[in-house]
Amino acid sequence: MSILKEGYPFIIPAFIAGVLLVVVSVFIVFPPGNIACISAGSLLIIFAFFCVFFFRDPKIQVTQSEGIILSPCNGTVMEVTEEGGERIIRVFLSIFSVHLQRSPVDGTVVDVKHQNGKFLAAWDPKAHIENEQNIFTIQGSDGVYAVRQIAGLVARRCVSWVKKGDVLKAGDKIGMIKFSSQVDLHLPKKAVITVKPGEKIRAGITVVAAK
Repeated sequence: MSILKEGYPFIIPAFIAGVLLVVVSVFIVFPPGNIACISAGSLLIIFAFFCVFFFRDPKIQVTQSEGIILSPCNGTVMEVTEEGGERIIRVFLSIFSVHLQRSPVDGTVVDVKHQNGKFLAAWDPKAHIENEQNIFTIQGSDGVYAVRQIAGLVARRCVSWVKKGDVLKAGDKIGMIKFSSQVDLHLPKKAVITVKPGEKIRAGITVVAAK
C-alpha cells in the first residue's frame, strides 16, 4: 500500500512537530508545561498516523468485464435517482473511506470543471447543487458519464489528476477529495443500476451498473 502525495504536507510536519514536542518535554523538564507538551506532541503523532491511514492508496485488482460500470469511489450509497434524463448514484465518503476516485468506464475526458460553492454537510439535500465541486465529464463508447467530487462540511479541497483529452481505462485514478465528502456518478438513462442505498461500494471493484 502506498500513500497519496497529497497526504505528505499533513503527515510530515505533524509527525516532526509531535516528536520534537515529546522529546523536548521528556529531556527538558519545565513543570507544569511538560505534561501539556507531551499531550500536544502525542496528539500530533496520532494525527500524523491517522493521515497515513486516510491518504492510503491500496493496490486493487480492477474488475474487468464487458458492459459494466464501476464505482468511482469507496463509500456508502446514499441515493439512486433519475434527473434530467440521467441516472445518478450519490455516495457518501466517511473519513475512514479511501478517498481517491477512479474512472467508471473506458473513455476520453471531455471536460474537467471546477465549481466554487458552499461546504454543506453531505446529507443536506442541496449539497450536490451548492457545494464546491469538480465535475469530470467522460465520453464512453455508449454515452456520456460524469463524476462529481463534492466538498462537504469537513472536506475542503477537491483534487483533479486528469485533464481534457486524457484517455482513460475503467479504474484509472482521476483525483481525490481531502477528508469526508460525497461523490455523484451520472450515467446514461439506459444504464441498469445494480446497487441500492445503504450498500458499501469500492472504487474500481464494485459493479454499480450495467450498460
